[in-house]
Amino acid sequence: MHPDQAPDKPLLSLVVPFYNESSAIAHFFQRITPILAALDTLDYEIVCINDGSADDTLAQLIAIAERDSRVRVIDLSRNFGKEAALTAGLNEALGDAVIPIDADLQDPPELIPRLVEQWRNGYEVVLAKRVNRDSDSYLKRKTAQLFYRLYNAVSDIKLPDNVGDFRLIDRQVLEALKQLPENRRFMKGLFAWVGFKTATVEYVREARSAGETKFSGWRLWNFALEGITSFSTVPLRWWTYCGSAISLFAFIYGLVIIFKTLIHGIDMPGYASILTVVLFLGGIQLIGIGVLGEYLGRTYLESKGRPIYLIRRRYQKAED
Repeated sequence: MHPDQAPDKPLLSLVVPFYNESSAIAHFFQRITPILAALDTLDYEIVCINDGSADDTLAQLIAIAERDSRVRVIDLSRNFGKEAALTAGLNEALGDAVIPIDADLQDPPELIPRLVEQWRNGYEVVLAKRVNRDSDSYLKRKTAQLFYRLYNAVSDIKLPDNVGDFRLIDRQVLEALKQLPENRRFMKGLFAWVGFKTATVEYVREARSAGETKFSGWRLWNFALEGITSFSTVPLRWWTYCGSAISLFAFIYGLVIIFKTLIHGIDMPGYASILTVVLFLGGIQLIGIGVLGEYLGRTYLESKGRPIYLIRRRYQKAED
């Protein structure tokens, strides 16, 4: 139980990763605090994870925590990435219900009462689904659409379209997530994997309140690759089928050459066609090795058993 929690009120934990969000912090707390305070049937805490910020994000968070005992700051020893920071926040949260949310406020905190209402109705997971992505660029919208289609085509665990980390999860769901030991974490997949009784609330996503996105096109590509290889072995199977198809084609082509030679004699060799075939097969083999390397690399990293993150220090206002 949180030190300031009334004994008859459930505790709601807000988990917020911060990475170089100096310009967004003041606006975030100005907007979020009145919404949480208005939930008079709940107590709340805000768990802030500083993911190795290089600006004054940590100093601002500490100053807020020193004034408000409901704010706790978890300072990681370096930048471990959003998935690790989110994991740290979930592990530190004390609430009966937990809501991860980004500091950029693209996911509107005004939706929190609706998430809580569904939780009160007996749902253990309440998803926040974006009904459109007009705040994103055209390229980002299309690549996100392609990712969800590709992921759901190859994975047994389906991701709901246009649902991010912003959601409410019950304490029971949180304890289930804590049992998942993998180091390389794709949180959207893990949220979907644990299951539980789920409701969905729709909303329109806003533009960032301040700062810039930390995800470049290259990082988003790697993030998508991480998600697919975390929850599906279909890419490995594809290369088995691909190799079988190429071998069958080569066998049939060999028979054609034999019959053609028997009927028409030996033709002058075509160096261009030979070079094309060699390069094509070489490329196919390298791509296949690359896919194997992705899975082997994951196995190698998981076998080390390193912790997902390291905490440098925790900050919280001392009890009066």
